[in-house]
Amino acid sequence: MSPFRGAFFRCLARRRDELFELTDAVPCAAGPVKSPVDPTLLAEHRRGHGALYGGLDRGDIDVERLRRLPAGLPLSQFDGGRLVLAVDVSPRLSPDGPRSAQRSFCHVYGRAKDDAQVIPGWPYSLVAALEPGATSWAAVLDGVRLGPADDATAVYRGSSDHLLPLLSVT
Repeated sequence: MSPFRGAFFRCLARRRDELFELTDAVPCAAGPVKSPVDPTLLAEHRRGHGALYGGLDRGDIDVERLRRLPAGLPLSQFDGGRLVLAVDVSPRLSPDGPRSAQRSFCHVYGRAKDDAQVIPGWPYSLVAALEPGATSWAAVLDGVRLGPADDATAVYRGSSDHLLPLLSVT
């Protein structure tokens, strides 16, 4: 078991086996999970409907421990022990929520061939530590929702200032 999976399992207080199996099954679904029963139909979920509802009803998660979990995981390092950080502003689109608070307009590219659009939503500034090699995985270190008046560069500088002491590798 990977260090993260083992630590995550220890964050589950009651009905941990069922909750752990549920978190394994949800990402394996072919599309969006629209019902709590959907994951029980997947091969990754070996328990029945009753266990699922028992886990959701009586299960318990140590939220504070889970919140601290990513900070205790080692970050992947490149040659010479270097950390490589990436910064991106990614939108969470919400074109159908006209009354959503603090919504702004997000620039979106590639939704159609050679087409850039502006769609209502919430932009998020993300800082991630990249992994060496050919992989799509990255450890997200910080994420901040940008408000309509926020400057993405200034928000990034603020994020990097409080992240730098955490990233000292010895």
